[in-house]
Amino acid sequence: MKYFRILVLLIVGINSVTAEPLKDVVKKIKPSVVGVGFYAPMATISHQLKGTGFVIGDGRYVVTNSHVILAVPQEENIKFNEVVFVPKGRQTGIAKVKQVFTDEEHDLSILELTKPLPAVRLLSETENLDDGADVAMTGFPIGAVLGLYPATHRGIVAAYSPNVISAANSTQLSEAYLASLRNPFMVYQLDITAYPGNSGSPVYNAETGEVFAVINKVFIKETKESAITAPSGITYAIPVEHVYALARKHGISL
Repeated sequence: MKYFRILVLLIVGINSVTAEPLKDVVKKIKPSVVGVGFYAPMATISHQLKGTGFVIGDGRYVVTNSHVILAVPQEENIKFNEVVFVPKGRQTGIAKVKQVFTDEEHDLSILELTKPLPAVRLLSETENLDDGADVAMTGFPIGAVLGLYPATHRGIVAAYSPNVISAANSTQLSEAYLASLRNPFMVYQLDITAYPGNSGSPVYNAETGEVFAVINKVFIKETKESAITAPSGITYAIPVEHVYALARKHGISL
């Protein structure tokens, strides 16, 4: 019986992920958090940051929102390259995007890079975090106004619910909105305040650093402009099961 107990403890120890202080978890996450946007050396604004992303797999793939990488750069008459901005203190490295794989239904894209970067660890595809779990996100809430410095915010999972937000008025009843009502999928509701630059940020278990979701949108009380001046404090994130599905569709090993 004694040997059986020892064996059980060994198995549990192998399969469990050790909890760490958040400051240590953040140190491990930050090298994998990148900016996503466009670059054109001849443009008036050569570096255009559109959102956040994070590195997965063998280090050659970055996850972000599809609305981030499909955004239209300023100065449309100039050829811009899709790039990943790598924070290096006051300097910013640029990694070229080789290929883009997109899932617009779940607002996700995976970007293939030419060179590897440090990758995060994803939560298992079949696991979900419970309501009340301590979580954190790291990204670029106000873009690169002061330089590319990742910022971390902490909160909890408020709910795991369908991705349907009531329309404020009839002008919001678009075809895409009506489609979401017919085919809702589950998302995490967080009590973390996210801003436009946080789109695509990784959301992770505050104790283990396992990424379980991707910041997608913020519930806005009034207009788009109020997302900065008067945020609701309610943020939604896409479960990583859809990242796994998109990767599998294109033969990307995770």
